Amino acid sequence: MRKVQAMLLITLVFAIYCGSASRLPIASGEQVKMLDPYWAAGVVLRATPRLPCSVILLTEDRDSSSPELLESVVVRTKMKGHMRGMESSSARRHRSDTVATSCKAVHAGDENLDCQKVIELQGVDGGCVSSLHVSETHLSVAVFRAAVDGQDANMTQAQLTRVIVQARRVRQSSRCVTVVVVSDDPAFLATFAQFSLKGRLLGSSTRLLVVTRLPLPELRNLLISHWTFSMMNSVFLVLHDVSGQPGFGVYVSLPYSANGPMVVKVAFWMNKRGLLPVSQLNFFPQKFTNFYRATVNVTALPYRPYWSVVDDVDSDGTIVKRYTGSDARLLMTIAQALNFTFRVLPVTTWDQVTARVVERASFMASIYHIVLPQRQLRHDFTYTYEHVFTDFALAKPSLSSNWQSLYDPLADVVWASVLLAVLVVPILLFVITRPLVGDEYERKMGVSDGAQVVIATLLAQSIIKKFPRGSSGRVLVATWLVFAFIIGTAYRGNLTASLTLPKYPPRPETIEQLVKFADKVTMPPYGEQFLQFFKQSDSNVFQSLSKLMEIVPTASDGLRQASRMKEAFMDGRRYLQQMIADHFTRSDGSTQLYIGRESVLPGIAAWPIPHDAPYKPQVDHLMMRVIEAGLYEKWIGDMLYQARQEGRRRQLEYQQQQYREAVGDADYGGKLKALSLRHIQGPFILLFLGLCLSCITSATESVVQYITLRHLIRKC
Repeated sequence: MRKVQAMLLITLVFAIYCGSASRLPIASGEQVKMLDPYWAAGVVLRATPRLPCSVILLTEDRDSSSPELLESVVVRTKMKGHMRGMESSSARRHRSDTVATSCKAVHAGDENLDCQKVIELQGVDGGCVSSLHVSETHLSVAVFRAAVDGQDANMTQAQLTRVIVQARRVRQSSRCVTVVVVSDDPAFLATFAQFSLKGRLLGSSTRLLVVTRLPLPELRNLLISHWTFSMMNSVFLVLHDVSGQPGFGVYVSLPYSANGPMVVKVAFWMNKRGLLPVSQLNFFPQKFTNFYRATVNVTALPYRPYWSVVDDVDSDGTIVKRYTGSDARLLMTIAQALNFTFRVLPVTTWDQVTARVVERASFMASIYHIVLPQRQLRHDFTYTYEHVFTDFALAKPSLSSNWQSLYDPLADVVWASVLLAVLVVPILLFVITRPLVGDEYERKMGVSDGAQVVIATLLAQSIIKKFPRGSSGRVLVATWLVFAFIIGTAYRGNLTASLTLPKYPPRPETIEQLVKFADKVTMPPYGEQFLQFFKQSDSNVFQSLSKLMEIVPTASDGLRQASRMKEAFMDGRRYLQQMIADHFTRSDGSTQLYIGRESVLPGIAAWPIPHDAPYKPQVDHLMMRVIEAGLYEKWIGDMLYQARQEGRRRQLEYQQQQYREAVGDADYGGKLKALSLRHIQGPFILLFLGLCLSCITSATESVVQYITLRHLIRKC
């Protein structure tokens, strides 16, 4: 019973298969005799699920007038109904105007060229001929011909380069573009593959249809050796003539499949049966939804907390590298979703990280890079998943020698007020306590006695003098004692605080302050793009910053120079925080460097990938899903939490070591942090000045006494 059901199912499928195949176009008798490549290309384009809106036809056949066949086949009634159902009349008119405008833009400056509804563009340099067709069915076909017969390789490359530049302009002004290349010359196809990649003719969504009569083994070599044919959204249509019966086969290169890289035949055309599919694959299949556990090359360098490498011991005792960090986990998530494994190519510099991407030896640089116009000229970027801040790090200013340590606890106005009080109060004491008659006359206070009382009480010293019994004098002295107590307590408290927690000099916190303060600003090798960006900026601050910038080999070198000299180092904020915590933090938890409050250049970051990479949509989609789910921020938080835990562990080890040393040392008090001469140099300076003043006074008194004595002797 099951066998009967299976046979019925197979019969039904075959009937549907043949029915669908019979509806595909069949060549007329005249075309069967000599199967035209343009007609065959039109058959394949008509059979694709998503119909093209614009076609760019590139051929080396100068004398052929058959490109019109491609248009006539594609725009038959079936396609007309489909396109009219998809577009309004205004949209079709707009697209026709766009293609016509692009034609004028491509050939601007050549007075011999003109754009009409159906035109021939003659006289392009070196025998290149181009034509643009804008049919009434609103399918635009731009035709570019490059004659290569009898010309050397340099001339062919020059012509093909100009043609590709023009074709790219047409592609940029249209949508859903399909590029059709017709050639039987393997050298021409190889040159096209090379220069179309350099000229960025094919976008990630652009389709490529190559029509050729090359033998299949030679075609396989082309597919394997060129990125354009193997990785891009390309299909090969191979014309053949077997036993006098013309036909063609449709081949697709699959770089990743269950059986590895392979070339698959998806359909063939026969005169009697039309176009017959032989595979479940579409003519332009999605090649990068499943990598089938293939190994993909990536590049990255340690850059915590985004990417770090840890040597781990496997179960068999071998040492394996384990990658951690937020970007590493993001790559692992993408690899799991697309079913591939990754291999990190060995690189030593950041220039090599992006150079491997530009060379297409690496699929992507799986470490964040700030999006800059200078970088976009060399490679593309994935989805911008991170907002980054480029900051600067400087050495914390040290406590310089300051003789004003005794003066700093009080403000200038307070010192002036205290001095005024010291001068006024002794006079008031003299005036208030001065008796005119009686026994109190002997207890009078002079100005010097009042000054002694005021200064002694201000310095919390005892008083030998006897005070008058009058109430007015007692009120004045009591008031002064309260004043002296408050001022003295405040002074001693601030003095203690300033000695234990001294006031450091002001430090740069903004870009303007950095430019005025630093002698040099360093960055790693990838800072060359930042240097060019600052030079081209209209900001005077950025231009001044570019004059101070210098490239250093590594970030560690730049941070070490910043810790010893009057220099600054610029990099990402999170990376600076991680580097300072790992390498420039003392055992007591204090750091040698600080990060400025104002960011130099806020921006967005993404992964570098090759220009027009066909797998970019898949990678962008997965990255967007990870960011929207909040996983990336969680991974960043986990890395910073681990860094804080490591810092606490180091601090605990330091405290335990201090305790062990203290237990084994009788003089434990020596382990406490002592005040240095830098802290209390003010009293010593004051003592030195007092000694000098006393010496000068003593010498002056001796001189005066000697002069007086000689004067008396002369009188006698």
